[in-house]
Amino acid sequence: MRMIQLSVLLLATFPAVCQDQNSLPPDINPVTLSRLPPVTAADLDEQGQRLLAARPDFKPGPGPNHISIYSPRELDLGIPSGEKSPVGPRYFQLSALIAARESDQQYEWSSHEPAGRRQGLEQGVINVVKYNRDVAGLSEKDATLITFGRALFRDHRVSSELWAKMVGQFGRQRTVQLMMIMGDYYRVALMLNAVDQHLPPTRPALLPPLTR
Repeated sequence: MRMIQLSVLLLATFPAVCQDQNSLPPDINPVTLSRLPPVTAADLDEQGQRLLAARPDFKPGPGPNHISIYSPRELDLGIPSGEKSPVGPRYFQLSALIAARESDQQYEWSSHEPAGRRQGLEQGVINVVKYNRDVAGLSEKDATLITFGRALFRDHRVSSELWAKMVGQFGRQRTVQLMMIMGDYYRVALMLNAVDQHLPPTRPALLPPLTR
């Protein structure tokens, strides 16, 4: 599976966003809209400082880039659009949405729901993930992938039958690649949740809370 560089993790790079500090929780930085302030060389070790200096175009702002740059050795996150992914952009986006839903990650979801629609992912399929609905009525491949993701994130295991169904629908290689995409975006979601990443004021919140 092709992995990407840190600078293209999100669908779009947002410019530095400033909000009235009084409208945010006291530990939220008004530029990054998270608990982490914009990175400086003093925050990094020698290798990190070299990598930061090699990125003169880097602008701090909301999203996972400003988190990951604190640990620039980890450059193995997923392709934002999925257009170059071997699983295809539609299944790439569906996998990202599964991870975002299972981690209740608003920033990630609000980026990938419109991206999924642009890549041909139907709103009906999106809504099954979004509202935790039954997969009945979906295509067998979509239903299998969603069920597989839910099993991984909720039960931390999959049955022999579900594994065989995934391999039957996608093949071994694509099954592993889909697992990696979900894992990549779940890791991003964990980082965003940890720093309490807020949405830019112009981006609507698309992910409703769920009671499971």
